Amino acid sequence: MQYRELGNSGVEVSEVAFGAWVVGTDWWGDRSDEDAVDMVQHALDEGVTFFDTGDVYGHGRSEELIGEALGEYRDEVTVGTKVGYDFYNNAQAGHGEIPKDLSPEYLRNAVEQSLDRLDMEYLDVLFLHNANVDEVTDEVLEELYAMREEGLYDALGWALGPSIGWLAEGDRAVELDFDAVQTVYNLFEQTPGRHFLDTIREEGADTSLIARVPHSSGLLNKQVRPDTELGKGDHRAHRPDAWFETGWEKVEAIEFLERDGERTMGQASIQYLLDDEEVASVIPTFRSIDDIDEWAAAPDTPRLSDEERERVDALYAENFGIGRDDGMNPEDFRTSVGGDDLRGAGVLPPEPAD
Repeated sequence: MQYRELGNSGVEVSEVAFGAWVVGTDWWGDRSDEDAVDMVQHALDEGVTFFDTGDVYGHGRSEELIGEALGEYRDEVTVGTKVGYDFYNNAQAGHGEIPKDLSPEYLRNAVEQSLDRLDMEYLDVLFLHNANVDEVTDEVLEELYAMREEGLYDALGWALGPSIGWLAEGDRAVELDFDAVQTVYNLFEQTPGRHFLDTIREEGADTSLIARVPHSSGLLNKQVRPDTELGKGDHRAHRPDAWFETGWEKVEAIEFLERDGERTMGQASIQYLLDDEEVASVIPTFRSIDDIDEWAAAPDTPRLSDEERERVDALYAENFGIGRDDGMNPEDFRTSVGGDDLRGAGVLPPEPAD
């Protein structure tokens, strides 16, 4: 395992992180609390020191289990959580989003309650959870900075999701010198990640990227295949069938990244992201001990050669030679500013002139 700094915050993260969405929830398969704690501690044994959770995961249960698993190792780990969804006053309905509250009063209370559940005195990283750009007002920023001054957290991040897009939000985070932007970014879904890398470089910013969904919902780790039946409640089932069907063809096109006995496709997918120094950490979805053993070892496998990288980029530029619709059209990408961010980035065509 290797380690990088988030921005210039002084907070160190492992290049492969543990995403605690699988802890305290059943959205990625059922597991007992004991099994979840064992997974967290096994990841720590394998060199993973960055643990990323959220207060809405299991409505607080994920934080409780992370605190239980890591309590005696507090000085050895980096813990981040996300706040912004008001699950205290709103019931969860399936996988749908619940209302957010980004008011200064709510955020402070949410941070304090997260610390109570984690049984920790401070957070290493505090993320705004899926906040729209217009929700992060001057008053919100003032409260966030005040909490940092009070020692409630060390590094500040903006977690973007749940769909592709969010360009206005990530750009605003870079403009505000947030320490981290967490976004969907993988070999098949490069729109937000590449855009934010360009923004960071153009601005000369210190903001780091944290890549989530690095295996494109099970395609790039070959855990979702044509004969795979996603279980009831499996979060990956929100993807269109056409998206998986074209994805399997894309995987066939990049199987040259595998090196028998040296690097799996899942490891190569992580290495592809870590090639850029601005990417501080990658958050795969660990569902088993075997996943942890494989993906935590990714930084120690051979890096992609220049030739491999160029070949992947050329394939991506031509959509891997696939001409049909995959069900994930840019017109459906998420935007909070009427598509202005997507049009400005060239993701959508300009609006017709009057």
